[in-house]
Amino acid sequence: MDLKFRQEKNFTAMFRLVRKAALRMLMVSCLRPSSLRYIGSSQRGDLSLAETLDGDTIQQYTQLARDCGIWLSLGGFHERGPDWDTDRRICNSHIVLDSTGNIVSVYRKAHLFDVDLQSGVSLRESHSTLPGTELVRPISSPAGKVGLGVCYDLRFPELSLALAQGGAEILTYPSAFTVPTGLAHWEVLMRARAIETQCYVVAAAQTGNHNQKRTSYGHAMVVDPWGAVIAQCPEGTGLCYAEIDIAYLERVRREMPVWQHRRTDLYGKI
Repeated sequence: MDLKFRQEKNFTAMFRLVRKAALRMLMVSCLRPSSLRYIGSSQRGDLSLAETLDGDTIQQYTQLARDCGIWLSLGGFHERGPDWDTDRRICNSHIVLDSTGNIVSVYRKAHLFDVDLQSGVSLRESHSTLPGTELVRPISSPAGKVGLGVCYDLRFPELSLALAQGGAEILTYPSAFTVPTGLAHWEVLMRARAIETQCYVVAAAQTGNHNQKRTSYGHAMVVDPWGAVIAQCPEGTGLCYAEIDIAYLERVRREMPVWQHRRTDLYGKI
């Protein structure tokens, strides 16, 4: 998705994509990753659109899930933090709605993107965003057991391994990688997380030029438990479809039984 600083246009574009996905009647369409996070030209602009979970934005997607009869994975959503009235800080949240529009899980991004670049540019997500304080147990969905992450979390194998140990069969990471990091690392990270956990990895991704300061890499992707890319969006806004085959996942885990071979006596459970 190419999301701009215009909420109504973003929802209209997402509405068309979700409706189109629902028509395919494929299992993967039951859990449709949908990037919500707009990227404005200033922190103040981004924060002005932050909402609570019972605000207008989630209510719109609740109705959309209900109308289409499919599950929606929504991230990252700018959720107002617990002390919003005093500190104006948000959580970067990943929300899952079931086909009746109920919120079945909320994960708040644990790893915040704070970096100092050689060019002298400093990026501090923590200035406006609160880190999540807990992992969320994988949830049961029509597609399988789903573990939740957000964007930068993809770089941390500890999270994906913890989710897999908790029963996850599918890992989801709605993301907005920059073009340089996307070109270098996006597919590599997706495939690495899939191979080491023997899970499907699904990531919706923002794409295109959002403003003068920011362009996102895109390339929404699905990787299977063997590490093969089985679906990928082309440049621009669009959809890709993939079959989630839990029997295949079980076969991969059976024939390459790395979980049974782990030496937790040497390096712990992670």
